[in-house]
Amino acid sequence: MASLKFPIFLFISSLSLHASMAEIICEDLPKDVCAFSIASSGKRCVLETAADKGGDVEHQCRTSEVVVERMADYIESDECVAACGVNRNSIGISSDSLLDQQFTAKLCAPACYQNCPNVIDLYFNLAAGEGVFLPDLCNAQWSNPRRSMVDLISSSGAAPGPVSSEATGLFAVEAPAPAPMW
Repeated sequence: MASLKFPIFLFISSLSLHASMAEIICEDLPKDVCAFSIASSGKRCVLETAADKGGDVEHQCRTSEVVVERMADYIESDECVAACGVNRNSIGISSDSLLDQQFTAKLCAPACYQNCPNVIDLYFNLAAGEGVFLPDLCNAQWSNPRRSMVDLISSSGAAPGPVSSEATGLFAVEAPAPAPMW
């Protein structure tokens, strides 16, 4: 009986070590904090739909293959979710939201753009996939809120591919004071 106590002790110790390290595993996250989280591996967590054995559709948190440079073990704050206008219950994330002027206004607002690097990194890469440089889109939003992503794409042509935020100074950009809306 004494020999069984040691393996049980090791098992319990490994659980407490895992918990004390606060490792984030997407599949272990509740669905209400899954979206906009980053696992300890540096990969983004995504909310997906899956059918259970009974055929009912449920949401599950999964690890994507998208690696976030210089960020891991991160769950986006409720403040950033609200400030950026994103939804934790989104199934997948699309660049289509960048076409929505209200969404872009929230994303480019200083409360989001300067304080929520995880969300900005995600949409920076989505915009780049569409040939748009997010700082240019935000500058257009700040200087002329009526100018949409479609206008930016058609007037400037395709932007260069994604560049690391370190090289572009993405998070060092200061938003100008919003123009009066009269």
